[in-house]
Amino acid sequence: MSGTGSIMEAGAPSARSRALAVLRVRSRASAVGLLPAALAVVLVAARATGRLAGDPWPTVTLVVCVVAAIVLLVGGAFAAVVLRASPAVTPTVPLSEAAAPDLYRLVRDLADRMDVPPPSAIALTPDCDSWLEDRSHAAHRRGAARVFGAGSGPVGPESEPGAAPVLVIGSPFLWWMRVAELRAVLAPVVAGTGPSAHPDIADARGFVRGLDAAVDVGGRRGLGWIAGPARLLLRLCRTDAAEMERGVAAAASERAQGVDYALRIVAQEQVGLAYAGWDRLLTRVALPAWRMGRWPAHLDAGVVSALTELSRRDRLAEGFTSRLGERPACDLLEQPGLIDEATSLLAARLFHGGPAEAGPDWSPVDWAAYPEEVVDRKWRTEAARLHAALDALAVPAGLPAGPSGSPGPAASPSPAAPGARPGSPGSSNSSKSSKSSGSSKSSGSSGAAGAAGPATLAAADSPSPAADAFAGPTLERVLRYLSDLGGEGTAGEALVGRITGELAREERAAGPAAGAGKARGADAVPLFPLQPPRSGRDLLADHVTAMVCCAAVDSAGAAPGLDWLDGPVLLVGGDRRSDLAPRVLSLVEEGNPEPLRDWLSALGVRPEKPVRLV
Repeated sequence: MSGTGSIMEAGAPSARSRALAVLRVRSRASAVGLLPAALAVVLVAARATGRLAGDPWPTVTLVVCVVAAIVLLVGGAFAAVVLRASPAVTPTVPLSEAAAPDLYRLVRDLADRMDVPPPSAIALTPDCDSWLEDRSHAAHRRGAARVFGAGSGPVGPESEPGAAPVLVIGSPFLWWMRVAELRAVLAPVVAGTGPSAHPDIADARGFVRGLDAAVDVGGRRGLGWIAGPARLLLRLCRTDAAEMERGVAAAASERAQGVDYALRIVAQEQVGLAYAGWDRLLTRVALPAWRMGRWPAHLDAGVVSALTELSRRDRLAEGFTSRLGERPACDLLEQPGLIDEATSLLAARLFHGGPAEAGPDWSPVDWAAYPEEVVDRKWRTEAARLHAALDALAVPAGLPAGPSGSPGPAASPSPAAPGARPGSPGSSNSSKSSKSSGSSKSSGSSGAAGAAGPATLAAADSPSPAADAFAGPTLERVLRYLSDLGGEGTAGEALVGRITGELAREERAAGPAAGAGKARGADAVPLFPLQPPRSGRDLLADHVTAMVCCAAVDSAGAAPGLDWLDGPVLLVGGDRRSDLAPRVLSLVEEGNPEPLRDWLSALGVRPEKPVRLV
């Protein structure tokens, strides 16, 4: 096949010239390392022929020889590290030809039409991108390397010396795109195997990858001196290496222009749409499940639902759903369900740092069970965390309403009752209990109770009906604590601190996923964390929303639901209620509970009724 070494397209001469510039950096580095040895040889030869007789030449020759030996030793060790260090390999799901014969056939047909060597293998990644990756380094053949807990099998064709690069395809493309669209998108990527086969470009790429791997090796104990020279060489060839890759991309793009060029323009729109839907699916839908110790087993199938919903809502995406009648690219796989599950598990590993294999604390969840097993559990977990924070702040579990609806003067726990349990009804109604007990008990018993303190009185007497109404984890307790009629919105500051601290403790106790970032290579997970920065107020609003949803589910017949673009939602009568967020923000930010109370009243939610927590 003539495309193995020919790169005559536009950009190819520039790519080759830049590759030669990178190789010149390597040659100069080698010359610097050999310079002391060359000088030592000259001095020894001159001494042997008697041209440098007498002092100080014997001493100079000895010093130069010692320096040359040290430089050769250090340079040889550095060169060995650059040659043998394993370059970074993207974690992917390998796709054998038996698992996707039609996909392999499509890729080989593309390579034949563009007269380039076909990729040596195909792999999938849970991302909206596609590229070529060289995996022919000797380190990939030497080891029985384990990538994300999966044992390495026999050496594949992609690891053989001089093998063509591996084609890495974003898994969302296979489920969202049609076969013709996928072929058009992959054409310029597959065309890159032609320039990649050029000896100068392949040699320059190998040198740069070796330097990058040497920098990583320099982080190990006893090898820190490796990183400095490797970084210096990378800086010297950075510009030329970047321009070389641009030239290779330009050459591949020109070669692919004769293959489905018109369709590629339309398919590129689908790439942008897929990226938007995939990002929303991961951050809004998958991330809450991962935090609950569950991983959605069919993310790629879910992205189709997410993108269909996005097409329905977005005017710019109108008409895209009409493509769904064509053959999807996932039909090129023999068992798309199993491959979807494997890429979904890898996505959880890459973006969240979850375990490499399923287990009792890391189990898959189907989309049909997502509302009950993820959404409902998430709400009740956050509601429990909210009430635990209120307990820690000694917030009374229930208070009778004051004239203006604000908490009465007994809202703060009495300092005379250090033994009172935080959140108990008695600790919030001590004065009322004292009055009622004085009218029903003898003066002696009343005096004894008064000496023991209000907490003893509350324990001895029956709680009032108002306290009974608000006892336990109720929404009324949250509403009264956060009410701030002055509009300052300061009631939740201490609560925000408690919730933030509890979340930090839970993350520290998460175990391997929390500390995995200190690992290196394939074990450094999550590689792309999706933890969005959230302010304290946002966290408090999320927890109050969860408490409201729990109360609506328990007392008003609402149900947890799943929105493909927004994640967990509250369903009332089968319809999504999207008007809750501004009312919660009014309570959290302004201390005004009235909009939320009106919303609860219209829905039939009883704030004083205890909710079920996890």
